[in-house]
Amino acid sequence: MAETEKIVYIVTHGGEDPERASLPFVLANAAQVMDVEAVVALQGSAVMLAKGDCMKHVFAAGLPPLKELVSNYIAAGGRLLVCTPCIRERKIDESDLMEGAIPVAAAALTSEILSATATLVY
Repeated sequence: MAETEKIVYIVTHGGEDPERASLPFVLANAAQVMDVEAVVALQGSAVMLAKGDCMKHVFAAGLPPLKELVSNYIAAGGRLLVCTPCIRERKIDESDLMEGAIPVAAAALTSEILSATATLVY
């Protein structure tokens, strides 16, 4: 049996750059349709996207709303990793994260990257 391909998308932009925040989720959704495992990790200012309903305010011209992209991604089995040191720095409690967000530290993300076919950073 062939091994499933895997792509890790690292998002480093939040609502301040809606296009860069949204494009990794467009690609992750496309990967899932192609039966490629897609993992999205939020780092830096991108962790703000996982706080409560923050995503409902992020729209990039020509793309579906970010909240819709993320909902579809998670509903299709996608994992949304959120940098634990990054949320601590921004005084975000893990209980304030959106449903489906998984707090992780460096070792967990490094393991995801090492097991991936490709890693892209936005």
